[in-house]
Amino acid sequence: MESPASASRCPVRQQRARWERKRLCTARELLETERRYQEQLGLVATYFLKILKAKGTLRPPERQTLFGTWELIYAASLELLPYLEEGHWGPGLQGFCPHLEFYVQFAANAEKSEATLQEQLRKNKRFRRFVQLQEGRPEFRGLHLQDLLPLPLQRLQQYENLVMALAENTVPSSPDYQQLTRAARLVSETAQRVHAIGQSQKNDRHLQRVQALLSGRKANGLTSGRWFLRQGWLLVVPPTGEPRPRMFFLFSDALLMAKPRPPLHLLKSGTFVCRALYPMSQCQLNRVFGHSGGPCGGLLSLSFPHEKLLLMSTDQEELSQWYHSLTLAIRSQKSSTHRSVATT
Repeated sequence: MESPASASRCPVRQQRARWERKRLCTARELLETERRYQEQLGLVATYFLKILKAKGTLRPPERQTLFGTWELIYAASLELLPYLEEGHWGPGLQGFCPHLEFYVQFAANAEKSEATLQEQLRKNKRFRRFVQLQEGRPEFRGLHLQDLLPLPLQRLQQYENLVMALAENTVPSSPDYQQLTRAARLVSETAQRVHAIGQSQKNDRHLQRVQALLSGRKANGLTSGRWFLRQGWLLVVPPTGEPRPRMFFLFSDALLMAKPRPPLHLLKSGTFVCRALYPMSQCQLNRVFGHSGGPCGGLLSLSFPHEKLLLMSTDQEELSQWYHSLTLAIRSQKSSTHRSVATT
């Protein structure tokens, strides 16, 4: 018969014991943070949503845009918490996963929600006073509605980390192993979808800003459907004459060169005129000088079928960042071209 001392020295049992400790620690953290999360969800549901419905301070469309799927997310937490308190993590998370779509819908509505909140605080005096009154309640502990609205998206990131850790520290022979593994996968997939939505919204803001900077007939629709990478001033070095400063906007598929309008222009001061749009799929990039990392800047050569650009910067770090971004754009376009050829 194996003695307790020899059993404690068994590497397999020691590893399993470590997994179990981490599993219990993760489950405890999931439970404690879910209680706090549910409390904050309840504050908004009780002191904002219910009262706004009763008072009619906001019209139903505005209220729906502001809070999105908040009540459905709150109901999902109310359903999950008892399972966590009883230690039934697998069944609880398995039942929670069908509600993850509410988080995707909440993320898709996040920008409209923020815009609606700011607009109503600015224009609706009754709503502004109501928000101030509710935020002053001791239950909110100094938190503002604006601080609480991103809460579900922050919690989804916590779910991904905690459920993944819970699954990773559960042995395959455990009764809830399959449930936890599946839940971890579904939560991770949802978090990736939400991240993609956030990136798309961020890109849309960049494109709107860039489009507003461009003027003239050639500027219409230049940014539509593109992914923004970076922008900045670079010096264009001509075959003869002095280098000319130009503003460049780099997208995933194209490099836009723009010239600033005169500062005294009556209507378009501060905007740029598009001078050229270069397809990155046809670009060959070389660093002419500026490899050493010294303080003297450098020169990039961009070759296209019918034109060659020499771009200079006196800032070595900025030049390196441009070189990196241009390289990524060119690789991305070549990969897209190869995929298109492979599918035809």
